[in-house]
Amino acid sequence: MLTKVTLQEIKVDPYVQALIDAGNVHLAAIGFTEHGLRHAGLVSHIASNILIKMEHPERECELAAIAGYLHDIGNAVNRVFHAHSGAILAAGILERHGMIPEEIAGIMGAIGNHDEQDGNPVNVISAALILADKSDVHRSRVRNPDLAKFDIHDRVNYAVKRSFLRVYPKERIALELTIDTEICPVMEYFEIFLARMLLSRKAAEFLDTKFELKINEVKLL
Repeated sequence: MLTKVTLQEIKVDPYVQALIDAGNVHLAAIGFTEHGLRHAGLVSHIASNILIKMEHPERECELAAIAGYLHDIGNAVNRVFHAHSGAILAAGILERHGMIPEEIAGIMGAIGNHDEQDGNPVNVISAALILADKSDVHRSRVRNPDLAKFDIHDRVNYAVKRSFLRVYPKERIALELTIDTEICPVMEYFEIFLARMLLSRKAAEFLDTKFELKINEVKLL
């Protein structure tokens, strides 16, 4: 029977938990930052909150939350094309839960388009997911305990002491970062995150608003 699947149902699905946990372990093995339950939960919350603040329908907000929670399950397969494999895995999970096919298709499109290498905002859910995912940069994501062995990704994430995505309805969506420039110069942030910020700008435009990046109270985008 088809039903309106909720985020809570997805959160307690043991298969979903196993995929998120496995993906996080796999990325740790190749030196990536945290992509576990903390990241999934935060992206889920932010994606939903963006659409709530912009007064989108309640169901759309719930679907954004579900897409956010599932968006990185493809890492259990491989980091390469993880958005694509994640979308396919999500389809099977959501079908098993009895989700309406049109909603499954929307979430698949969002998950399959969240990566900056080949993604684009293709629907409202995907735009919210992109903005939420790219805003999660913070020192709490760094897993390397040895500062002397930090690569540029560790250094940039560790330098971010505060990250907040602020929604000004009908005006702009602003990513506000506080960076310790003694750990990482702002230029290094752009060196690895420029593609993510450009995709965020596309996502904001899809939602009929503007994207703004502020680092240490200075507007840069």
